[in-house]
Amino acid sequence: MAMATKKFIAICQSGGEFVTNKDGSLSYNGGEAYAIDIDEETEFSGFKSEVAEMFNCSADTMSIKYFLPGNKKTLISISKDKDFKRMLNFLGDTATVDVFIQSEEAARNISNMPASRSSRTTVSEAVVPVVAPADAVVDMSNIDHIVDRIGLDISFDPASALPAGDDQHRKAAQQWENTITGVDQRFSSFSEFREALHKYSIAHGFAYRYKKNDSHRVTVKCKCQGCPWRIYASRLSTTQLVCIKKMNSKHTCEGASVKAGYRATRGWVGNIIKEKLKASPNYKPKDIADDIKREYGIQLNYSQAWRAKEIAREQLQGSYKDSYTLLPFFCEKIKETNPGSVVTFTTKEDSSFHRLFVSFHASISGFQQGCRPLLFLDTTPLNSKYQGTLLTATSADGDDGIFPVAFAVVDAETEDNWHWFLQELKSAVSTSQQITFIADFQNGLNKSLAEVFDNCYHSYCLRHLAEKLNRDIKGQFSHEARRFMINDLYAAAYAPKFEGFQCSIESIKGISPDAYDWVTQSEPDHWANTYFPGARYDHMTSNFGQQFYSWVSEAHELPITHMVDVLRGKMMETIYTRRVESNQWLTKLTPSKEDKLQKETAIARSFQVLHLQSSTFEVRGESADIVDVDRWDCTCKTWHLTGLPCCHAIAVLEWIGRSPYDYCSKYFTTESYRMTYAESIQPVPNVDRPILDESTQELVTVTPPPTRRPPGRPKMKQPESAEIIKRSLQCSKCKGLGHNKKTCKDS
Repeated sequence: MAMATKKFIAICQSGGEFVTNKDGSLSYNGGEAYAIDIDEETEFSGFKSEVAEMFNCSADTMSIKYFLPGNKKTLISISKDKDFKRMLNFLGDTATVDVFIQSEEAARNISNMPASRSSRTTVSEAVVPVVAPADAVVDMSNIDHIVDRIGLDISFDPASALPAGDDQHRKAAQQWENTITGVDQRFSSFSEFREALHKYSIAHGFAYRYKKNDSHRVTVKCKCQGCPWRIYASRLSTTQLVCIKKMNSKHTCEGASVKAGYRATRGWVGNIIKEKLKASPNYKPKDIADDIKREYGIQLNYSQAWRAKEIAREQLQGSYKDSYTLLPFFCEKIKETNPGSVVTFTTKEDSSFHRLFVSFHASISGFQQGCRPLLFLDTTPLNSKYQGTLLTATSADGDDGIFPVAFAVVDAETEDNWHWFLQELKSAVSTSQQITFIADFQNGLNKSLAEVFDNCYHSYCLRHLAEKLNRDIKGQFSHEARRFMINDLYAAAYAPKFEGFQCSIESIKGISPDAYDWVTQSEPDHWANTYFPGARYDHMTSNFGQQFYSWVSEAHELPITHMVDVLRGKMMETIYTRRVESNQWLTKLTPSKEDKLQKETAIARSFQVLHLQSSTFEVRGESADIVDVDRWDCTCKTWHLTGLPCCHAIAVLEWIGRSPYDYCSKYFTTESYRMTYAESIQPVPNVDRPILDESTQELVTVTPPPTRRPPGRPKMKQPESAEIIKRSLQCSKCKGLGHNKKTCKDS
């Protein structure tokens, strides 16, 4: 009798909103909810169609999310059937699961990059904040100068002004007509009063200016010359409340026809768009300007919308300046919540930020217990307000998945920074094993690796090597010639035997003797399989950690503590997910390695095996290869290069009655994989709102680095890839490069 399929109840919710609780967890408020029966045989496409019909929305544009069991802080997206099955596996004995549905309109531009670029001083770094706490006492003596500096006086041409009675465009503004009601109206702070005044002026279509503005009183009058409209507010004695004491609500100007224009500071616009930016971190300045014009009848240019977005982002995430100030507290919190982690930072003589190194205990333990002694060193730029570079050290788990070990934020990729990073890395991983590093050979890495890890192997990154060759020969040869030489360089690097290596570099020599000399002088013992003494497990380039770099690209514009915490969250989620997945595996090897072994086994069945002597055998197929079982070696070199028995070795092992699994690298076993992800990364609380005590006050002061991002759009152009070489112009008349027939000088 077949076992009954386990059933679950999916509680589908839509139309509400997520609210962040004090402990950082999320709760869902409002909307509608329906229940759907699902089981392990339910297909994602069918589930999605049923949900779309239930909530009357398009299945193609909806997004579906859920919480991991016991984790109400991280939403997991479902976009394909594999994600849906994984959700069911995570449920375990749980009978119900909350599923949240968002339509395209609600989820527009939603991504994991809650940031925006900033190249200017933001309001929180100015003298007066845009929104002050209710109980704050702010010196407002210079407010006129500051308001004029950060305000946006936006004037309308009467010919292009929106009609005052246009309900479609004034819908949002109309709800603000009574934000100011008159004398005796009270507010909790001056900031609340100013915000209400902004909304009131927009709803009634007039501009105003401050006549008096300090910490005790505010007098405002209509900006139109001779208009009697004015308002006076001051603090109620013995309280923090602000009360309107006098008000003349009559206008003699034509403010209602919008001729005087609106006054809208970027802080005010930031407040308006804050919630929308929180839901849609990729909210573009152009969309902001369009929405403000449509909803409030105010025309913003791109720059004004961009600055308003910066204000809103800062209100949501905190300022860059504050983030550096909190860095010592944040580092201590990481070590407190994740004991055994290595987190260090350094400052310069003027207390400005210099470098930050982070390696979580779960990463250190996972590398030591389950990963191959193989590390990839690489860099990625940080296009934040203060720029910088992220140095990374990643490893590969038993299923060839990326496993981040350590990373550092530095001002630039220099020899000194790499040397410091490697010293911190050595103190973190502290292993006696000979580690193979795959890394660039420039920027002092070659020298620093030899000094810090004296017994390591340094494999030159093949991608960087090929790019340098391409740069050095560029301009001398045509597109086809360079492409052939780059392909021959790759063939020489991957060739397992000397004959193949020699054949490939001879092909380069046939095109260019100079390029041949370049290759032979580039230390092939650091990059060619024929000569390299270390174990690379068939990895040849340092950009192995593409998934980690994608996480960085989603967070690199955030303030430094937020960026590190986003990376921590991504790593925490990955470790948990892979641990749960591996608990379902039934094979001795990880899935990808099991698949490769089975393919080699299928090929091995057609081979003939001859016993030569002791542990040595000859295997005959398309070629004759010699296998030494005791030395785990075959003349094809595949066993040595990959860590898995080749088809020739498998033929011998099956012929003598031994299991090929006993001759696979231990790093490819399911057991090692589970040891890699045995430890968890713990959350770091109070990143946004730290609880400062006396010990915290004694920590080192850190200020932002002097480097600031230059004005304008960041340059996104990447160095020309050696693998995708751009075709050069070639003249059909003189055969020269860099021009065509029409511009040929010989014409």
